[in-house]
Amino acid sequence: MSTLLSIQEVSKRYGSHVALQNINLEIQTGHVFGLLGPNGAGKTSLIRIINQITAPDEGRVIFKGETLRPEHIAHIGYLPEERGLYKKMKVGEQCVYLAQLKGLSKQEAVKRLTYWFERFDIMAWWNKTIEDLSKGMAQKVQFITTILHEPELLILDEPFSGFDPINAALIREEMLRLKGLGATIILSTHDMGSVEELCDEIGLIHQSNLILSGPVKQVKNQFKQHLYEIEYIGTAMELGIALGHQFELMDHQVLDGFNKAKIKIHGELKLNDLLRSVMQNSEILSARELVPDMHEIFIQAVTQKQQEL
Repeated sequence: MSTLLSIQEVSKRYGSHVALQNINLEIQTGHVFGLLGPNGAGKTSLIRIINQITAPDEGRVIFKGETLRPEHIAHIGYLPEERGLYKKMKVGEQCVYLAQLKGLSKQEAVKRLTYWFERFDIMAWWNKTIEDLSKGMAQKVQFITTILHEPELLILDEPFSGFDPINAALIREEMLRLKGLGATIILSTHDMGSVEELCDEIGLIHQSNLILSGPVKQVKNQFKQHLYEIEYIGTAMELGIALGHQFELMDHQVLDGFNKAKIKIHGELKLNDLLRSVMQNSEILSARELVPDMHEIFIQAVTQKQQEL
């Protein structure tokens, strides 16, 4: 897998405020990269640098092996969180205009827009003005204008904001389809469920610093606490005897006549060791490892960093 975008020692200041501090990230071709962080962490500053709206004070950005240059903008599509459509213009007219700004001829723009408007079932909106549309409808239009020129890199800032579940699912499907066609996507979002579903790697920025990065599976493994949940037939007393001093019982519940126990494994012991101990006097119905989700990891990583400061 090749690197499409490389962020190398990038720093950015606005007066005395440090927006980014020595950020290093590698974004792989054909992957979805989750750019995460609390509000004000520095995500928008990094996005603005990639889009060449501003320049870094130190460091550099490499795009496809070359130092980022103005002509690379033609290969990037950017959907900002704050939408920027002209409310009085007709939808079709505005989309053709924006497509021409991205280098498409009017004829090619109309052809591609027709395809996407039909795909999203919005041809009836062509002659409406933006102010006639709901927020979700307007976002559909702007999503289309973002991907219309078939950019190699898509930067989507909170793309699901304002969408109902059906249309949010539609945008997710399109993102995965575009990824399958070779597009690279930077997804900036607070929706950790979308990160779990869509992202291959993540980078978490907090107070201008990159505090966590890597493949999603690797990051989740990093935060594992060796906790397991078992469902069994038996008694809590029998379970306690079986666990002895080797395992730590963290929680126990009885639901619908079945016992559920949350158990922590210490040291070099493995799940098989736990199962062998419990099976001495109980029937195990199920066992699973409790791996933290990205929402829990986000909170834990940010909280740990705040405690260090």
